[in-house]
Amino acid sequence: MRHAASLEDIATTPLLWADFASAPAVETEANPNAGHRDRLRERARKGGLSALPDYELLELFLFRSVPQGDVKPRAKALLTRFGSLAAVLAASVEDLCTVKGIGPAVALDLSALHEVTLRAHREPIVKRTVISSWTALLAYVKLALAHEPREQFRVLFLDKKNQLIADEVQNHGTVDHAPVYPREVMRRALELSASNVILVHNHPSGDPTPSHADIDMTRQIVEAGRTLRIGVHDHLVVGREGVASFRSLGLM
Repeated sequence: MRHAASLEDIATTPLLWADFASAPAVETEANPNAGHRDRLRERARKGGLSALPDYELLELFLFRSVPQGDVKPRAKALLTRFGSLAAVLAASVEDLCTVKGIGPAVALDLSALHEVTLRAHREPIVKRTVISSWTALLAYVKLALAHEPREQFRVLFLDKKNQLIADEVQNHGTVDHAPVYPREVMRRALELSASNVILVHNHPSGDPTPSHADIDMTRQIVEAGRTLRIGVHDHLVVGREGVASFRSLGLM
């Protein structure tokens, strides 16, 4: 017959982390939502993460940032405020903190998740010739810029083999304009020993159609590069509706 453990036995028996890790969360007065968390995790395990709606996927992530309490209202508030899961992750820490229940620590966690995703998308571009991984490049610039609230002008600097040397933000602007200086673009290309560049900027309006100002500015940069033997492969304009390529549109 097995005897009940004494207090002395309990006090001297080593406790294993596995004992805690495998134990389900207990729904108590202090943690009334533990049951919901366990049920959501179980549904994710059985049905796969792809089967979850956006707000529940966001909930799962928030569980780790917010150990206790109901995070469903926060997840839904984030999606309502920014409009989509992609826009939530692309939002700045300051903007995320405007949502009720989202403090600086949670906002930083969400921004970190976006940065991880961005770096994962950048890997295929860094390790391969940009021209041969064009689909990956388009996916990367869309992830980076489609939900930016202000115009941002970036330059991808490429070596002789068209491999990425650097992806740098040259200027931030307003909701409809980002100042660009062709001499600065070329000066930086020379500093990096770049042979070619790809220009990238976004339209916060969502429509990636190039403007007359975009066309004029691109021509100035192409002309500046020609004298230095630095090629401009393309100018990509990113919007929520897609990515427009100057070269594909016959604009360069």
